[in-house]
Amino acid sequence: ASHVVVSLVKNYPNYLIINLDKLDYCASLKNLETVSGKENYKFIQGDICDPDFIKQLFETEKIDIVLHFAAQTHVDLSFWHALEFTYVNVYGTNVLVAAAHEANVEKFVYVSTDEVYGGSTDEEFDESSPKRPTNPYASSKAAAECFVQSYWERYQFPAVITRSSNVYGPHQYPEKVIPKFISLLQQNRKCCIHGSGLQRRNFLYATDVVEAFLTVLKEGKPGEIYNIGTNFEMSIAQLAKELIHLIKKTSSESEMEHWVDYVKDRPTNDLRYPMNSEKMHNLGWRPKVPWKEGIKKTIEWYKENFHNWKNAEKALEPFPVTEPFAQLSGP
Repeated sequence: ASHVVVSLVKNYPNYLIINLDKLDYCASLKNLETVSGKENYKFIQGDICDPDFIKQLFETEKIDIVLHFAAQTHVDLSFWHALEFTYVNVYGTNVLVAAAHEANVEKFVYVSTDEVYGGSTDEEFDESSPKRPTNPYASSKAAAECFVQSYWERYQFPAVITRSSNVYGPHQYPEKVIPKFISLLQQNRKCCIHGSGLQRRNFLYATDVVEAFLTVLKEGKPGEIYNIGTNFEMSIAQLAKELIHLIKKTSSESEMEHWVDYVKDRPTNDLRYPMNSEKMHNLGWRPKVPWKEGIKKTIEWYKENFHNWKNAEKALEPFPVTEPFAQLSGP
């Protein structure tokens, strides 16, 4: 989201870009230093789960367009904190969409995820594929989508939903797999892999995703869903190997193994999320940044900016593996 904010501030000097953020554990205002002094940029700290605050915000700021990125997103944590994920992702979205509808906004973009489809080894998902989420995070995003869609169905509220592949690049809190592995290796620590490491993920570089959101803002039709995907796919084990090769300058199998720790898998871990993005291609968008270029820039950025977060070290701890929905079981 910070990349989108920076791009909007720089490319649309006649628009006031308001950045609303609760400043949760994974936020860093350092990601916005390049625009923090600009006249068309305004930062407001606040919570989408506070209906009175959100209603007042729409009334006082006269907001025309909403890009809704705010969410709890960490899959492993969602097994431990399913109710918190539901509260922020579902209730928070409902608060925001209700206020936006009342304020008559021109466009509301809800940023969802490829994970709402659930995993697939062969079937390629398009926007009409059924939602079959397999973890509390993905379930909360799927439920939030239903709230947004209901406002389109009931009121023709101009909402657009996007589902994107995994995004990587600068600015990302290092609990996510790519910055986590990079930061561990840069600190001479091992990459921690859940299960076999054969799970495959599609990775999109941050600037490509920015272009996709700008395209959706201009060309996206109300009531539609758009997959923002890439054909570039890599297993987590292969990702670790590539990063070890780039950061530790080694290709030997035995040295590679030295930098990897395999641990018990999480309760469910989808193998793949293959998506068809033809609909976005028809709007004129395609990913441009090759993996080699994107990952090189990302490695360089974390070398200089790992401490942009006060609690960055905590993000590198391996996540405990738990039974699903442990918090809901009895004493």
